[in-house]
Amino acid sequence: MEMTGAILLLLASIVFLVSALGLVRMPDVYNRIQTSTKATTLGTILAMAAVAFLHPDWTPKLALVVLFILLTNPISSHVVARAAYFKRVKLSDRTVEDQLKDKLEG
Repeated sequence: MEMTGAILLLLASIVFLVSALGLVRMPDVYNRIQTSTKATTLGTILAMAAVAFLHPDWTPKLALVVLFILLTNPISSHVVARAAYFKRVKLSDRTVEDQLKDKLEG
């Protein structure tokens, strides 16, 4: 059980590292939000699973934390992205299509 928990914790750390690299490498705030949200959601779930293997009596509480994260992370990133869009934060030069602009103007 401890070995499985340690492996999951290592995987969570790798996912968090990739998320940090994504924050540096992505061209604009919208891509950064997407990268960080997906990676931190997966990393946190892996970390919670690791703790569940290391402390099995905490599993019900950890499952509630994971459920809360799965429900709130996508919503919060969506709200932050829309707020950035309505504040007119510039899209990357590599952005090909702005579908929200078409819906708001049309």
